[in-house]
Amino acid sequence: MRIPSRPLPDLPDKPIIWTVSISRLSDLFRDITPEFDDRATIEPIRYGFEEAVQHIRERLETERCDAVIAAGSNAAYLKSRLSLPVVIAKASGFDVMQALARARKITPEIGLVTYQETMSELADFQATFGLKIAQRTYTTEEDARAQIDELKASGIKAIVGAGLVTDLAQEAGLAGIFVYSATSIRQAFEDALEIARFTQLESGRGRNQQVSETLRAKHGLNDLRGDSPAMQTVRHSIELFAKSPATVLIQGETGTGKELAAQAIHRESQRARQPFVAINCGAVAESLLESELFGYEEGAFTGSRRGGHAGLFEAANRGTLFLDEIGEMPVQLQTRLLRVLEEREVVRVGGTRPVPVNVRIISATHCDLDQRVKDGRFRADLFYRLGVLRLSLPPLRERSEDLVALAEWGLKNALASLGARPHANLHAEITACAPLFSRYAWPGNVRELRNLMERLALFLAAEPLQALTPGFVMTVAPELGAITEPPPKPVAAVAAESIEQVLARFNGNREAAAKFLGISRTTLWRKLSKGN
Repeated sequence: MRIPSRPLPDLPDKPIIWTVSISRLSDLFRDITPEFDDRATIEPIRYGFEEAVQHIRERLETERCDAVIAAGSNAAYLKSRLSLPVVIAKASGFDVMQALARARKITPEIGLVTYQETMSELADFQATFGLKIAQRTYTTEEDARAQIDELKASGIKAIVGAGLVTDLAQEAGLAGIFVYSATSIRQAFEDALEIARFTQLESGRGRNQQVSETLRAKHGLNDLRGDSPAMQTVRHSIELFAKSPATVLIQGETGTGKELAAQAIHRESQRARQPFVAINCGAVAESLLESELFGYEEGAFTGSRRGGHAGLFEAANRGTLFLDEIGEMPVQLQTRLLRVLEEREVVRVGGTRPVPVNVRIISATHCDLDQRVKDGRFRADLFYRLGVLRLSLPPLRERSEDLVALAEWGLKNALASLGARPHANLHAEITACAPLFSRYAWPGNVRELRNLMERLALFLAAEPLQALTPGFVMTVAPELGAITEPPPKPVAAVAAESIEQVLARFNGNREAAAKFLGISRTTLWRKLSKGN
């Protein structure tokens, strides 16, 4: 029996999210929903596949929904058949490994059944714990049932998978180990709220104070951890830059925390109560980036929304717009961005009426913008306009004195998320591993270190008596023993170090020196011949 349609709620600006599940995932949705009651109206739909599609389509005729959350094959089915956003709840690598650890307590021979794709990265986990994991994939319910029957016939007694898989496993008389964690489902809810926020902006519902509440910076100065002189300088610069309305250009390698720094500048500034809006210029298709940034008028192009669409400049009015990976912005959009910065007004795509905006721009890049200007791929006038204030974030390898504190903080948080307690002598154990950490170049910087701590936490939670020794760390993270070279460094970032000094650093190896400087060997030779 179908649930009768209800009228639109009285709070039109509060996001409306529907969760769709017919398996035990429904229980996890139900348990987590109260945590988001103050931020969204969330309602469960207990139908699957075609029944869910028909039910949702009927309700959308008289009701509003900003996003749907589902998982696995059910989510894929809905996404291909519904016009509204469908957020797919995904099990993380931690979820899978934790589920496998639970299955191991039942039997050493385990089946893992996943939707469409296998997980090749489980090889190390199998070797470490001596597990025999038979992986299978499925597309439909019938396919999943056949895979489970085949695994049962081969002697498998425990199946790890999503709700549909575990339900079918239990029907077959096997142990079904549910793969999703509360953490992953919370992330799906956060993603749905993020999508709902933009849906509201497009429809014109989520403006003014409501935007200020939803488009907020989540991180502050204290999230940029580390007591090294380099990080103390970074925090001091952020406090100083926050007092100015000028544009800020943040430069740093991947994983150094560029968006954290941008949010901290916003949080410390007088705009802290106003919106903080972020967009990755390299992650949005060029055809969409223009309309996302500047908005568009009704009828501007095929498929444009009725009433038009407010762009991110308008959404960030009185606040901060963070343009991540600004170096990837197409040249024609650079021209439009420069005009907005100079005129303090934006004209929507397909429109003629300028809309005044009061927005502070913070941009970030991991590439050498100076070189891109020389190559003609980035406008020089925009480069100087964006970089009135400049902040350089140090790579992790250049602040090795922060390694122990960052590792301990990351491991404690990762263990807490798994419901495990850290060892009483954790600090001493991490300190003993410090030489191993210091020898590694950390090309992924703090993000890579955090991910490693999450991986270690999973193994320690599965083996509570296991000490955190260098040998154990190498078993879990063999990449730490590899000889790694730091990623190329922009020439501008090593201006204080002469080319002769760089050559000396690499014992005269010109190829390695050129790679470090981010230039070709020919360019290096030319600079040396000129005595530069």
